[in-house]
Amino acid sequence: MGIFLWGVIPYIALLSVIGGTIWRYRYDKFGWTTRSSELYESRLLRIGSPLFHYGILLVIVGHVIGLIIPESWTNAVGISEDMYHWVAAVGGLIAAIATIVGVAILVYRRRTVGPVFAATTRNDKLMYAVLMSAILAGTYITIVGMIDPHGAGVNYRETVSPWFRSIFALQPDIAAMEAAPLRFHIHVLLGMAMFILVPFTRLIHIFTAPLHYLFRPYIVYRSRDVTVAPGAQPASKAWAPIGTEDRK
Repeated sequence: MGIFLWGVIPYIALLSVIGGTIWRYRYDKFGWTTRSSELYESRLLRIGSPLFHYGILLVIVGHVIGLIIPESWTNAVGISEDMYHWVAAVGGLIAAIATIVGVAILVYRRRTVGPVFAATTRNDKLMYAVLMSAILAGTYITIVGMIDPHGAGVNYRETVSPWFRSIFALQPDIAAMEAAPLRFHIHVLLGMAMFILVPFTRLIHIFTAPLHYLFRPYIVYRSRDVTVAPGAQPASKAWAPIGTEDRK
């Protein structure tokens, strides 16, 4: 079972992300979208969406740092395990709270706003269930680590992180992952399930995030008509106001 969970499923997830994304791009370009429902309701969306997206971005950054950077590297630059743990725990808890509040607002909006609920598919419901389960499991791990920072299995960089890096070396360290506590097993399995779903749900839009918006120049809007004297007609009849002609 350990070989299947930690030596086979990770590659199924990778194959799904890579192969599924290529398939989606080739055969469903026009379906590659978040299916925005902003036209139906925008007030809750303006609150929930930024909270969720900024929160999940911080969560991803924290996972990347924790899983990719070995513990020996942070020790070499003078960052003790206690210091790393508390910075990661506090930052992770803040990001988790923002993400949970954001996704809770989005789910509430999707359930209570009629047109948005009508546009919700079974695919969406499955995606939300897996996503929220993974987030809650990760938050639980963070809270447990803050309550008992020196407890057994808290330092995931000795178990989960080496296993994660070994996957890309094509030599999965199954023993390292099996040594991690059950809560990590659940979180990792939910995370892999989420990645398997990415190419086939609205989560696909993470690969087309509009990052170029951060670097593009400002768009300047100018009136098409030149300034005209009061009472004069616009240069083009196509731009003339309707229903405001002088009546004498």
